[in-house]
Order: sequence, then structure tokens, then C-alpha cells
Amino acid sequence: MTPSPSPTESDHTPIVRAESPEQTALQRELDAANMRVAELESDLKEALRDATVSPHAQRELAKLRADITVLQQSHSWRITAPLRRVSVLATKARLILQSVRHQIHTRGGLRKSLILGAGILHREGIAGVRKKLRRLNNGLGYNQVAYSNWIAQYDSLTPAIRAEMQRRLQTFKRTPSFSIIVPAYNSDPRYLREMIKSVREQVYPNWELCIADDASTLAHMKDILREESARDPRIKVCFRTENGHISEASNSALSLASGDFVVLLDHDDVLPEHALFVVAQYINKHPNARMFYSDEDKLTANGTRTTPYFKSDWNPEMFRAQNMFSHLGVFEAALVREAGGFRKGFEGSQDHDLALRCVELSGHDKVVHIPHVLYHWRMAPGSTAGHSDEKPYALVAAIRAVEEHLRRNNIDATVGQAFDRLPILHVRYATPTLPPLVSLLIPTRDGVDLLRQCIDSVLNKTTYKNYEIIVVDNGSERPETLAYFENIKQHQNIHVLCDESPFNFSKLNNDAAIEAKGEYLCLLNNDIEVISPDWLDEMIGIASQPGNGAVGASLWYPDDTLQHGGVLIGLGGVAGHMHRLMAYGNVGYFGRAVATQNLSAVTAACLVIRKSIYEEVGGLDEALAVAFNDVDFCLRVREAGYRNVWTPHAQLYHHESATRGSDMDPDKYERFVKEVRLMESRWAAMFEHDPAYNPNLSLSAQVLPFTLADPPRTNILD
Repeated sequence: MTPSPSPTESDHTPIVRAESPEQTALQRELDAANMRVAELESDLKEALRDATVSPHAQRELAKLRADITVLQQSHSWRITAPLRRVSVLATKARLILQSVRHQIHTRGGLRKSLILGAGILHREGIAGVRKKLRRLNNGLGYNQVAYSNWIAQYDSLTPAIRAEMQRRLQTFKRTPSFSIIVPAYNSDPRYLREMIKSVREQVYPNWELCIADDASTLAHMKDILREESARDPRIKVCFRTENGHISEASNSALSLASGDFVVLLDHDDVLPEHALFVVAQYINKHPNARMFYSDEDKLTANGTRTTPYFKSDWNPEMFRAQNMFSHLGVFEAALVREAGGFRKGFEGSQDHDLALRCVELSGHDKVVHIPHVLYHWRMAPGSTAGHSDEKPYALVAAIRAVEEHLRRNNIDATVGQAFDRLPILHVRYATPTLPPLVSLLIPTRDGVDLLRQCIDSVLNKTTYKNYEIIVVDNGSERPETLAYFENIKQHQNIHVLCDESPFNFSKLNNDAAIEAKGEYLCLLNNDIEVISPDWLDEMIGIASQPGNGAVGASLWYPDDTLQHGGVLIGLGGVAGHMHRLMAYGNVGYFGRAVATQNLSAVTAACLVIRKSIYEEVGGLDEALAVAFNDVDFCLRVREAGYRNVWTPHAQLYHHESATRGSDMDPDKYERFVKEVRLMESRWAAMFEHDPAYNPNLSLSAQVLPFTLADPPRTNILD
């Protein structure tokens, strides 16, 4: 069970100053403790630089964090909750205003932003405007100044870096040739020239630029393209006699290509000067890979870089939900030709369709993510970079592409739009024809009201019918609880196991798993309440797919803020939750809060897995009695070769840890530290790089996830 609260899930809620003497004293004590933590962390960083970390310092840091948690669990802290809620509202208002300013900046001024807003108001009414405001900037605060500073410090070439790149070019074992494919039609002359200029200025010289003009009607197109091709023999141009749209134009450009790898570039976008060098460097690092993709950002109308998308490593499930590959997308040329090139009828999502077909041929292990911004996507009128509604046909094409991909792979599933107008897809996998028995394992100790709410919601709301419930009674004493047990035993599919041993979440579930008759296990906390009736259909549909391991759900606090949207390794220490405390209606970082995706770990508060896999990896580690047992379990499932999945489409409330109190109470502190040490000894190598996250994003507990890392855990020359 992922610990909560703990240093891995620190509360980011802003705090309003309390007015009573007791509250003021408590706030001062908390501020002082936080200051001591910051000072000690600074000392620890200094010690790490000298490769000498004091065990005493580590223990003291953990103790200070525990002190903070105890303060936050105190009665006085709880009574200040209304004050903090006011602060949360103020913060949300500040973030919305910040996001509005960002939208005005990226749209090219207030007038264009108002036109966009008026269009939404006309189409969707005031409710649509509210939804749009909630979705602005991916549901997170965005700081353009911070990103500009980050670019200047970590993503700009200096003379020394350029010199080092030139030196490394001489050492490459392989110097692949790149064919950059560009379909063009009635391009803005300034943007077209900037695109070509960005290719001509590449540090890496072994390229050709293949441009297919798709029967443009503007006279300047031929003039510019002929002029540029005359200037550099590496620029190849063909002029189509009739307009065939983007897929046919891309195939015409592809026909000019003679390189080892094909690179996709739009006619108005820009490559940074080191893009091809970095790709060549990764080709040398991964000589067997056949597909590469990078991070990306956008260009405003005035050329300012904004809104970076720092992607996860290859994520097959999320790739079905969104085209995370496209910018910058690099394919082995032979693979593209084997796949048949671009297909007419998939315009707007032609690259998504191509990548799906190429992955089917190459296999997932031949796809490599490059964690650097190697593509600047222009936010021009008519571009989906500016607004996803610009090309509604692209969404239709994406749905078709994924549907056909599923059919080719004999996967029984349907595809639809996941969230409002956002181009995120929901692949809904069918449950097996004969629905397998699922064993729901629910450890509990008293707390009968929560348990009753949990079981009633399962019985009354769950559409999936072939399940049994195993309640593990861990020493309940209250008469009303014992009477409830006798009552639910009357249900044919509910069983009660008694276990009087000291609380050990891992052991309770392991013992229940032995008794379970189901082909699938569902670990379920007693404080869970069903929201979406098809939650178990959704999770079993995913868990039944070959190669999938643990499947996690979307868990919400009763105030409709997100408790669990998946677990990130290393976040805030050992592990933390993605998008924690995000308000319902937000989509998260580039839609990730509403996209099914592969993650390294999910919480055991609601987790579904095949019983055979559970047994294969040895179940939950009983040395982790309370904290991190689910994280450790999921990492072992992943290590065994399975892919863990989180879905936003199985939604439940989590009335978190209401019956057991904090895992960080002083009497439990030693146990917690021991469990932290075990995780560090076993999984420390993953703490710096969870493949579901990005080394350019922060792991600090002091900031929100998906905030820029300062410094990043990678650099241009890596």
C-alpha cells in the first residue's frame, strides 16, 4: 500500500496563516521544521558531492520529515483546513490568470485569444468556457520566464558544446544519412525559409532535405524552393501536378529519399541546430533500434519557444491514446518502405498511422526515446499545435488508425474519444468471452461504516458480475463490526477470513490470495467507494491483454481532487503520485491524467492482476509491512517482463487511511525508515530515471510533478 501521508506524498497545498495563538504556534513550528529540512538537504547535497553521506544526517532528515507529517496530522492542523481551502482557491485563481496570460502570449495577442474564446462560447456555451479554463496549460501552472531561463541555461549551444560535437562526430562508429521528409502546400514564405534554414544549419552534415510541393497555388512556392535547392545540392524538390493532401505529398517526398533514416518535418516547423547530431548519437548508442522520437516544444507567432512536452520513454499504451511519437519522429528508411509509407485517408494522423504500422513490424524494443527537445512546433493558424479543434478530421483519422491497428493485432477493443474535445483516445478492451472469476481482497480492522460503504458500492454499482469478495478481518473488536461480518457472510460470494496477527498489509493480502478462487486478484482498500460502474470491466479488459501485469485505477478524494493517477518512482524520495490533488475536469500534463498509459507502479488501494503473475513474483513482500509494498511489487512485476498499466477510466473514491491513522506516527517511525532503506537498497537505480517520467522534469517533493528539473538529469551531450 503506497504510504499516505509520507515524505513521498508531501502535501503541496498552500497554507494560509492561522489566526489563533495555537494555530500560529503550530504554523511557526512547521515553518521552522521545513527550514531545518531545507538546510539539512543542502548539507546532504554538499556531502553527496564529496561522496560522503552521513547516516546520522540521513536519519535526521527522515525524522524531520516525520515531524512535519505528525504536525499535519494533529488536531490543530485539521481545524485549519478551511483556511487552507481558501488558499487553494486563491492559488487556483492565480494559476488560471497565469494560464490566461500564457494563452494570450502564445495566440499572438488579446484579440486572437478573445476570438478563440468567442468561438468556444458560441459552440459550447458558458460551460464550455469553464471547461476550457480548467484545461488551460494542461491543468498545471506554467511559467514562461522559467522555461526561457531553463533554455538559456540547459538547452542552448555554446562554442564549447559545438566544438565538442564536432570532435565527437569524428568518433562516431556509424554516420547515418538522414532524409528529411517535408510535404508543403501554400506555405507562409517566412516560415518556409525558416524551416529550410534550420535544416541547413544542422551541426550534423549528413542529411538531405526532400520537399514535395503539393500543387501549391501561390507563385512564391516554386520560386523559393528552386532558389533553395540551387543553393544546396542536399535540398531535393519535386512539384506535384495535382493536390493529393498530406499523405500523398509525403509519399512524393519519400520517393526522393536515399538516406538510412527518414525524419518527419512539417513545412512551417523548425529543428534546433543540434537535432540530427543528437539523433545520430543515439543511433550509435542503440545500434539495433529502428525508430526514435524526441521531446518537443512550440513556437509562438513571434518565434518564442513555449509549452515543452517532455515525454516518457516508449509507452505502448499511451501511444494508442495519443501520438507521442511524431515530433521529432525518425524511422529507419527500410522500415518505412516495408510498412508501405503513408496511407491516403489518414490525413491529419498519417504519421500516427505510419508509426503504429512500423511498431508492429519492428517490435516495441526497437523504439527509443531521446529526452531532448529536438523539434519546435509552430503555433500557426490552422495548426493543431495552436488548438486541437483546428483539424477535427485528424481525430477521426486517429480513431481509424488505432482501430485498424487493433484489428491487425487481433485485439478485441473499441476506440473513442476519452475527454471532451481533447484528441486523447480511449481504447476500451473487451473482457474475455467467458468473464473470469475475480477475487476482491479487502483487508480491514473495524471501521465498519467505511467497509459497508465499500462493499455496498461494489455490490450495487459494479456491472461486472463474476467476482467474489474476501474480507480479511485483522482483529476487529467492535460489536457492530462483528455483527456486520455475520450479515455479509449470508452472501454466497462474500467470505470473511480472520487474522489476529499484527497489521501487515502484505501478509494479509498474500494469505487471502492463497484462499482466492479467482483467475484474477483485485487488491482493494476498505475505504474505496465505486464511482464508475464499469470500473472492473475496464481493469479486467486491460489485465487480460497478453504481456500486461498490474492495472491501477483512478482514485479520487471525496472533494473530487485526484489521489492516485499512477505512481512515479523517485518522486519526492522513493515514490509519489502523479497529478496528486489535481481538480476533477483537468487533463493533467499533456493529457496524461486522462490517458491510459504504462507506468512503473500503481497503488494497491485498487489493483488488478492475474493470480498467476501475483504468484510468479511471490506476491507482496512481507518485509514491507505498510509502506511501498505496492511499489516494490509493481517493480518486480515489471522486472519479470510485464507492463503495468494505469487507466483513468476506472474511477473510485478513496477515503484514504481513515481507519488506521498515519504511517508516520512516532511509534511507527523505525519501521518506516527500515522500509525506506529496503527500497533504496533494491531500487535506487530507478530513483533517478523512471521510464514513465522524463529526466528534464523535477523529482523534488517541494514542487509539483512535471515541473522543470533544475538541473535536468541529462544534457545535450548525453
